[in-house]
Parts: sequence; C-alpha cells; structure tokens
Amino acid sequence: MSHAPRDDRPTDERGGLPQPRTSAPADRGPTGCPWHPGGDDAGRSPRAQSGDRLTTAQGLRVDDTDHSLTAGPRGPVLLEDHHLREKITHFDHERIPERVVHARGAGAHGTFRAYGNAASVTRAAFLAEEGRETDVFVRFSTVLGSRGSPDTVRDVRGFATKFYTAEGTFDLVGNNFPVFFIQDAVKFPDIIHAGKPHPDREIPQAQSAHDTFWDFISSHTESTHMAMWAMSDRAIPRSYRTMEGFGVHTFRLQAADGTTSLVKFHWKPALGVHSLVWEEAQIAQGADPDFHRRDLADAIDAGAFPQWELGLQVMPDTPDETFEGIDLLDPTKIVPEELCPVQRVGVMTLHANPTNYFAETEQVAFHVDHLVPGIHVTNDPLMQGRLFSYLDTQLTRLGGPNFAQLPVNRPHAPVNDMLRDGMHQTAVHEGVVAYKPNALDGDLPTASPEDGFVTVATPVEGSKGRHHPVSFTDHFTQARLFWLSMTPVEKAHLAEAYTFELGKCASEGVRQAMVANLARVDGGLAEQVATGLGLPAPQADVPDDVEPSPALSQVPAEPGRRDGRVVGVLVADGGDLAAVAHLREALGDDGVVVRVVAAHGGQVATGGEHETVDRTLLTTRSIEYDAVVVADGTAGNPLAMDGRTHVLLQEAYRHGKAIAAVGDGAQVLQQAGIPTGAPGVHVLEAGAESLGDTLQADLGMHRSWERLAALAGVRP
Repeated sequence: MSHAPRDDRPTDERGGLPQPRTSAPADRGPTGCPWHPGGDDAGRSPRAQSGDRLTTAQGLRVDDTDHSLTAGPRGPVLLEDHHLREKITHFDHERIPERVVHARGAGAHGTFRAYGNAASVTRAAFLAEEGRETDVFVRFSTVLGSRGSPDTVRDVRGFATKFYTAEGTFDLVGNNFPVFFIQDAVKFPDIIHAGKPHPDREIPQAQSAHDTFWDFISSHTESTHMAMWAMSDRAIPRSYRTMEGFGVHTFRLQAADGTTSLVKFHWKPALGVHSLVWEEAQIAQGADPDFHRRDLADAIDAGAFPQWELGLQVMPDTPDETFEGIDLLDPTKIVPEELCPVQRVGVMTLHANPTNYFAETEQVAFHVDHLVPGIHVTNDPLMQGRLFSYLDTQLTRLGGPNFAQLPVNRPHAPVNDMLRDGMHQTAVHEGVVAYKPNALDGDLPTASPEDGFVTVATPVEGSKGRHHPVSFTDHFTQARLFWLSMTPVEKAHLAEAYTFELGKCASEGVRQAMVANLARVDGGLAEQVATGLGLPAPQADVPDDVEPSPALSQVPAEPGRRDGRVVGVLVADGGDLAAVAHLREALGDDGVVVRVVAAHGGQVATGGEHETVDRTLLTTRSIEYDAVVVADGTAGNPLAMDGRTHVLLQEAYRHGKAIAAVGDGAQVLQQAGIPTGAPGVHVLEAGAESLGDTLQADLGMHRSWERLAALAGVRP
C-alpha cells in the first residue's frame, strides 16, 4: 500500500501554508561579482566588469577574440563558434529606441539642499526640512534633434531633475522656457511632427527653419508666445550652466496643515542667464557639435560645480485657479515675476559626471507623475496628457515595466509595490502573496493613509465634452509682453531670427501668415521681418495696456560671477609669457580658465621660460573663449600673420566678446581690422599689470552689449 510523502515542513506562525524550502539566486552583481555595496577588495563597483580575464557573458574564459573558428586556415566560419555568435548578437542589439523628443542629452549627478522656508507651502520633506540634502540626477537636452545632432541648434532645452527623496522619487520634468507651444496634449504629436524633418527627405535635422513648423505655428496662434521665446537668444544658451529652468505647469502644493497653494517651479542659475549669438551657435555646430555636453563635463571635472537655486512662485489656490487675471492652467502663459516674486527654497549643485553615458544619461526615465506627498498635479490639459505619455514612452524605450529597477532609476526609498514579473525583472520577490487584503502574509504590505501620498480632494463638475475655455483664447497679450520686455539689442536678435527662419520656408503663404500673426504682437517687429522677407508690412493690431516684465531680459544690470569663463591668450615664441601667468593669478580665484593659443603645439618659449600650448590655430575657434588677449611680442610673428588669427579676432569682435591687446599686440588687432576704440576692446602698454582687472568686469557682463547694439544698429 502506497502512502503520500509526509510534508514535515514547519508551518508559519499563523498556521497557514507550510514554509517553503526556497532559496533566492546568489547575491551577485550583473557581472558575477559578489554584491558588496562598497565594492570588492580592489574597490571596484559590484556593477562594473569584474576580473582581469576576457570572458563570455557566462563567465567562460576566452582564448582568442581576434579570429573566428574556421574549418582550416582558409575554410568557412563554423556555426559552433559560440564566442563569435554571442559577440555579434549582443552588438546587433546594443541600441535601444532613442527618445522621440529630447534624444540629444547630457546628464550629471548632484545634491539638492533645502533652505527650509518651503515648509509653509508643502509637506514634501526634501523641500520643507532646513538643511536636508537629497541626491539628484539632471538631464539637459535639445528637443527636435536626433542623438547625433549638434548641441547649439536653435531649440527648446529640456531641464529634467530626478530627486531621490526618502519619500519616493520626484521628477521635475521641465524646460528652459516657462511656456509651451500648445495648450492641450492632444496636439503634442502634431507640433512634434511639424517640427521634425520633412518625411520625404529627412531634412532639416534639429531645426525649426522649415515650412511644416511655421505652417503649424502660424495656423495655431496659441503658439505665438512660445515662438517668441524660441526666436529669442534663450533658444541658443551659452551653456547648460547659464540656463534657467522651469516646471512649465502650475502644481498644487499641500502643507502639513492641509492648506494648498498653486505654484510654479523655477531654476535660477548661479552664473546668470546667458546665451550665444546666432553666428556663434552656427560655428559651434560645425567646430564642436558637443559644445554644451563638453562644457558641462569639463566644468565638473575642473571643480567649477554648476549651481541653481530652486524657486517657487506661490499663488492662492482659488476656485477659478487664476492669478491677476492669468489662467494658471494655461501652459502658454507665465506669471510675471513682478506680480509674483520667485521665492528661493533650496540650491542644487552638480558635482559628478556619469560613469557610463548609456547606463545613466540614456536610460534615465523621467515621468511627470513621479510625485511625493505635498506635491500634486493640476488640471492643466497639457500636464494631464503628459501623465500618460511619459510612462508609455519608457515601456517602449526600456523594454517593459521594470525600468525603475535600472540603477539610475532606482528610488532611494524602500519599495514594496506588489508588482510582479515582466521583462527584465531583477528583484527576487519572496513569499506567495501579491495582493491585498490577505491572510497569508499578515495583510502586508500596509497602506499609508496618514503619511503616504493622498490626492488632494478638489471639486470636479461640468458636462463631458471637448471644451476650450474662454480664458485660453488670448494668444497675443503675453507674446507682446515678452517683446516689450526685451532690450533693443535683444529685439534686434529676435527679429533677425524670425527673418532667418521664415526665409528658409519655401511657401510664401506660410511666410505671409506668420508675418500677419506678428502684426498682432508688434507692428515694428512685423515690419522688420516683412522687409527682410520682401513682403508688404501688414497693419498692426496689438493688445492694449501690456506692461513689460524686466525679469525676462537677459542683459545683466551689473557684472555677475565668472566661474568657468575662458580667456584665450594668443602667444608667440619670444613673446610676453608673463601675461599668461598674470592672468592666471588675477582671474584664477574667480574660477576663470586661461588657455594658451599658439601657431603650433607643444610649448612656446621665451628665454628660459615656457608655457604649454592648450590650443593651436588649427584646433580652435573663437567659440571656445569669452575673452581673447593678444600678448606683447606677437606682432611680426607667423601667429600674427596667419589668417586664422584674424578670423578668430573678427569673430570675437562680432560676437561682443572682450578683446585685449598688450604692447605690440595692438598691431595684430589693426591687421585684423578690429577698431581699437570700440566698446570692450582694450589696448594696454607692455608690462601692464592691470590686464586682469580690465577683463574682470567684461567677463562678468558676459558680452559688450554696447558693441552688439552698435553692430545691430540700435541703441544700447
């Protein structure tokens, strides 16, 4: 007589199912290394490659990786060559789908430190607790271009920040503009299709200067305000480090006492807000397509850590969700800082570059719906659509729902989500229960109605329908506000940008429609653009009583910080090397980088002194420098007679950069056609020790705005 085997496994303490005899996989990193958070004995990360021997993905040591397995010296390659097949197969699958938008990006790690003064408006601990530090990862990006496109194109820039808070991950997914082209997410595919390259020729790449983009903008007048930002200097930032960031939407913040406020997020760069000029941006696209990416990485490596203060515009949470007549749910509108000042609530410092671009910058996954207690979304129609779109995007790009388990996306808070399985599951969940309520696991995990995320109860009413609020119909008042807030030189740049972009459109109908829209912003702007395009100027029909917002102008009122500014010194053999040492001494404490530029590589020498050459005329362009100095002893030298020297100086002059010549260096300026009496051009006597002081103020102002105004034919 047979008997079933007796189950002698002990039961759990609740008398339920017998405790299983199970074992999880060994605690090892992805490359076979035992998992020690601090690394192995050699200090290597458990995530990094382990061992010094070449192996297969299964840890089998490989004898030869340079020759395929063949039948004889000249025979066919054999299918049994497992190493060849694994190596080629993995290579064929290295690429994941790039982002449809924001494909071109650069990232960095850092820390956010709260000032504590936000406690009055939010219970979010990372903002409310004074001195609390939170790890962050930031990704900057362009929008339209592919991963291989240049950095300095005219475009919106993404500014996305992942806060790894103790209460969960919060993603502030914003841009360097505070508004967007559209009011409703249902149009998002349309604006991106319009901005992307034409589908027949796949050109132009990473540019808005083409027919479909401007056809969309002229046909959707809600885009007029955002287009003003896109044609301004803010669309070609000097550096990610000198770029503002905005949350774009209005958020609802809830304090510990339950009170709520409507809030807009701002990032204020410590170095000020500065941009390139258009010719400079175009040169950079060819001379250094990685201009912004390199600038960010070099600054961090040099210890010039970029910083931004996080600011809040705090407004009452009224039933109509408006402030001073501005609909706070309309993402094409700003609240001028003069009406609602930005309150600084913390500072972010980026202090480490990624170890691996793909693993971190490419695989980082942001989502507008990654929230923490105290921060809530609103009914902004564009924001509501983003709550779906970002999650959906990660499922395609990162191969399934477990993208939060990738190292760069992992929360710095305990996770017990009852989510199971799926592609690329790396967690090894224990137990048999993945539901609630349950009796088999003590009804764990427990919900957190007191200290967890509880959606703010806001009233909802109205009939179902595709509505368009009346308050969303004013498309020109804030575009005019932006125009009136610009200085004359900024207006000149903006009008030139419109003329350039529309001049690239083949359709005269598109050009005419857009100029007609501009006439509803400002008659003078429309006339300038129409003249440049050879079109008749339409009759102006602009909004009345629009007050400018001086905070929108980038022209500084006084010199700012000079951290990370670069001065190029043209030096020849036999020239004044002391000027280089003097500049380093005078400007080094301000974080200014001094680079030696010569006709040849290696070193330049004078007597027994020498300086290492950082750049040659062959390997440099003016875009690398915020100021250019011609040292004494340069005149008559091959460096002075080289046409590339003249081009470098002429570009620096046209771009409004500080230029200085010491001693006979003035002759080099004259040979290049540089007016020595122009604003921001300095001529000093040989041996002058005031060179550093002379450049300090100019570097702090970013450019000679007086010279740029003169070149543009407008008043300063």
